[in-house]
Amino acid sequence: MTGPKILLIVGGGIAAYKACELVRLIRKGGGSVTCVLTEGGSHFVTAMTLAALSENAVHTTLWDLKDEAEMGHIQLSRAADLVVVCPATADLMAKMAGGIADSLATTLLLATDKPVLAVPAMNVRMWQHPATVRNVATLRGDGVTVMEPDEGMMACGEYGPGRLPEPEAVWNRIVEMTATGASTSSARTVEQSGKTDLAHPEPVEGCRSNLTGKHILITAGPTHEPIDPVRYIANRSSGKQGYAIAAAAARAGAKVTLVSGPVALPTPPGVTRVDVETARQMATAVEAALPADVAIMVAAVADWRSAGEAARKIKKDGSGSVPPLQLVENPDILATLCRSDRRPPLVIGFAAETNDVIDHATAKLARKGADWIVANDVATHAMGGNINRLHIVSAAGVESLPELPKDAAAAALIEKVAHALA
Repeated sequence: MTGPKILLIVGGGIAAYKACELVRLIRKGGGSVTCVLTEGGSHFVTAMTLAALSENAVHTTLWDLKDEAEMGHIQLSRAADLVVVCPATADLMAKMAGGIADSLATTLLLATDKPVLAVPAMNVRMWQHPATVRNVATLRGDGVTVMEPDEGMMACGEYGPGRLPEPEAVWNRIVEMTATGASTSSARTVEQSGKTDLAHPEPVEGCRSNLTGKHILITAGPTHEPIDPVRYIANRSSGKQGYAIAAAAARAGAKVTLVSGPVALPTPPGVTRVDVETARQMATAVEAALPADVAIMVAAVADWRSAGEAARKIKKDGSGSVPPLQLVENPDILATLCRSDRRPPLVIGFAAETNDVIDHATAKLARKGADWIVANDVATHAMGGNINRLHIVSAAGVESLPELPKDAAAAALIEKVAHALA
């Protein structure tokens, strides 16, 4: 298969050297790259290096385009499948947000009709400055995909968010963004009594995961069901996939309520988090968060709880006898939501399976009454890991996403949600 055609704009910053590795990954993945090197970027990498890696001419100014009489900057801006700005400095993103076209790079960004991916890299204070926060919000509102920077030690010696994401993560996001259109092209819209069936979405031309004005309810993490003040019943869920979906929904402009079991994760920017411990507390919090346009039930809720919680720690008495533990069934939050008169228009459940993944997910879809069940094989991709492969099961059939980092898998799912709502 022919890979994506990428127009790569290399901004000025120490992280520009990682653009060379990104070019290599794109080429290794079967894609082609045309590089635009900004004046700032040229202080960190050379045009010769990028040309050698991409095997294409590197452009630096409006005046080095051979066919300007034919508006070569317009053609260059529209010949790619995706425009990637990496690294996207605070200055470059400010110009993008303001519609400034004072260089080849900014002119191309203003002239393009293709999706744009910005990959920020800057000092933590610059990333958190109100001006940058406003500019990022403006870009996302305009349909630009802005990745969250990594957190860690920076070249300046400070620590925090602002590091350029690793090239592999950027490449995975490129794959997700350039594959989404093809993967949704077979979807359809079904009209029933004047209503659109959201389980069979029709792709919307130009849709870039815009969920502005929508309320997305998401559950994530495990539940802890107490046996005594020390012990509890739980599972291995880390909450990473649910939190990644919440972050992706917030980036798409949605109002996000995240009902979370006990996890060791920071709250994603722009997300309202409600902390719970038990399944019954989660059920109450989900009900309180309604109404919502979409419910994405990612949490690994314990199926059973102890029939009674001991007031004191249960002690061994040396007799070798085992104290009885009677279990009772927890409330079925997904099924209850699907039957509720406050049911969101689109309800998505998750199924973590160890075998017969699609069969179990299909049975769960019918049993619970959800619109989609998103299944994953936790025998192959263990709970708590950073990689996942999702299978979206609906009345229309099964759509399997490629193996992706959890943030990229989340972005792909939110893209499909946006298409469904649109």
